[in-house]
Formats: sequence, structure tokens, C-alpha cells
Amino acid sequence: MSIKKMLIDTTHPEETRVVVLSGNLLENFDVEVESRRQLKGNIYLAKVIRVEPSLQAAFVDYGGNRHGFLAFNEIHPDYYQIPVADREALVAEHEAAEQADEESAQEEGAPQAGEVETVGGDDSEEVEVRRTRPSLRSYKIQEVIKRRQVLLV
Repeated sequence: MSIKKMLIDTTHPEETRVVVLSGNLLENFDVEVESRRQLKGNIYLAKVIRVEPSLQAAFVDYGGNRHGFLAFNEIHPDYYQIPVADREALVAEHEAAEQADEESAQEEGAPQAGEVETVGGDDSEEVEVRRTRPSLRSYKIQEVIKRRQVLLV
């Protein structure tokens, strides 16, 4: 395993250069100039200008005459505009899960008088409660991301 080094050059006040070396191999080189606005590492409000189904990607405009490219897997599911039928199915599934939780809580209830309740212990069985994740089907980008939609990039 080679040693990684980060070299930072700030000899000129208007420019900063950063190099990442792995042994003698250059891994990354970055220059930041004071006269140019830095775009890398910032968060922008972007507008989808085109959805390209063949690439499963969206082209976005994030202002200042700047454009970007977002792969579908880089878009958070919170931005998906899920079709109405699927949304209704998710709501119905969520309500059914809540009702099942309420029914199981009513069945268990409080311990009755005379019963001894054991708390903890090494020999007690652990009951694993699993929440079923809402059944999100695999969508394609053109189904859930629309033109003129706004995203955080």
C-alpha cells in the first residue's frame, strides 16, 4: 500500500493548487483561481431541461449559463414524480401496515394480573421486527423525472 500525500501550493495569493499523490502516481490535480467562481462542491437549484431515456440521464440548467448532466442513479427518490396509480397503491399499502400495527398492539395489550413478565436476559429469544419497505418498482427516468422539474444539485 503506497503512501498518499496532499501537496498544496499557495505561493501566489490569487491561485491555489492542490495535488494528491499515491506514491509517485498523480491521483488528483485541482486549481482554484480567485477570479473564477468555484462551482465544484456547491449546492445549486437546477431545472431539468431535457430527459434522455437512452442514457437514463437528465440534463439540467443550474443558472449562470451553466449546464450539467445527472445520471438517474444520482437523483434522490424524493424528487421522483411517481405516477398516480402507483402513489395510490403506496398510500393504501401504508394504511394497511398502520392498521396491522394497531391490531397487533391491541392483541398484545398490557400484561394481565398474575402474569410474570421477564425483562432481558441472555437466554431470552430476541424477536426481530421488520418493517416492510414500500414496494417501489424499478422506474425509468422518463417515468418519474419531468422536463422543467426543479432539483437540488
